[in-house]
Amino acid sequence: MTKPGPHADPQFSPDGHQIAYLSFIDRQRSYADRRLYVMNRDGTNAHALRQGVDRSLADIHWTGDGKALFSDYSDHGLTHLARIDMDGKIQDLAHDLGSAGEIDRPYSGGEFSASEAGALAFTTISSTRFTDISLWQDGKTRQLTHLGDDFLQTRKLGQIISLPTVSSFDKKPIDAWIVTPPDFDPHKKYPLILEIHGGPFTSYGPGLSTDFQLYAAAGYVVAYGNPRGSTSYGEDFANEIDRNYPGHDYDDLISIVDAAIAKGFVDEHQTFVTGGSGGGVLTAWIVGKTTRFRAAAVQKPVINWASEILTTDVPNLMTKYWFGKMPWEDPQAYWARSPLSLMGSVTTPTLVVVGESDFRTPVSEAEQYYAALALKGVPTALVKVPGANHGGLTARPSQSAAKAAAILAWFARYREGATKAP
Repeated sequence: MTKPGPHADPQFSPDGHQIAYLSFIDRQRSYADRRLYVMNRDGTNAHALRQGVDRSLADIHWTGDGKALFSDYSDHGLTHLARIDMDGKIQDLAHDLGSAGEIDRPYSGGEFSASEAGALAFTTISSTRFTDISLWQDGKTRQLTHLGDDFLQTRKLGQIISLPTVSSFDKKPIDAWIVTPPDFDPHKKYPLILEIHGGPFTSYGPGLSTDFQLYAAAGYVVAYGNPRGSTSYGEDFANEIDRNYPGHDYDDLISIVDAAIAKGFVDEHQTFVTGGSGGGVLTAWIVGKTTRFRAAAVQKPVINWASEILTTDVPNLMTKYWFGKMPWEDPQAYWARSPLSLMGSVTTPTLVVVGESDFRTPVSEAEQYYAALALKGVPTALVKVPGANHGGLTARPSQSAAKAAAILAWFARYREGATKAP
């Protein structure tokens, strides 16, 4: 194996003669799709299979006869389970895989396992159900579990609706969705929450999530989508923000808000914005670029890229792939992409939320932003989640509920006609 780039998930073929693995050519860009490779067990004849889809593969398993592999990939926010033959021919078997790790937000993803006989067990999700386990066998799929039935039968859910969006920047189509309140009346006007996914190299899909349902149950229309930089649209779309993040993903997100308002049932004077991690970066960026939102909740953000990179747990990744230079080599590039550089324009009341054991976007980033907001006289509050790390900010149900409640309470302070939080 002489190709530059990391190799992952090695899987021996059933006869032990070949190894399949995932890899990519490292061009030192911000993002690269993981492709399927096969080599002899001694490392010779390593080659990429001609992949029939321009998407990143997440996991692989050999079929029992060794003639193909099973894999999963996300496309336009939906996660597919597929069979890939040795000639690269791909056959989709299911398209409703769901993430089992996070139910608070509708991230794309899923998990599966394969038997020697070719049966596949996988996590599945829909717009009306949280994650369950389904079985694919002999061309047929059946749902094995019905988790949460008792809970769901006692709840009226908000409806998830596609929201076709075109970016104001370059007219690119942007996938987006809205969640409507449970007793939605299209003839009324509702406040809106724009919720932004993290990553930034991840994607959302039209699956059920607790945060969005809680926001909708509180009377908001929730808008969300996959701005440029999101995965599941191929490398070119993801790398629209290569060395340019935040960038025109801002225009995509504002276009989602405009598309929701154009529906006629959103009060354009009552819009709110929140997001975590990469979404926290973009939320802080947004309130520095526009005053159209009544309030914001910035979760586990990066505020100053120079201080972030010198305190994060992945400094090499960010310097090499996201900037290309060290902070002291090009300080202006770091500052130009830091939300802190826009602080002089911020007037939006902004809540700041972070886990006290966050080492990816360290607590010091949130504390800097809170201090800057306070010094400028912008209404603010700082919430630190005890014991929570970056990926586990809402790992416990109590934390997830408390986070959503804090954000809703903050927004209620600035929402017309709502009962004010104490």
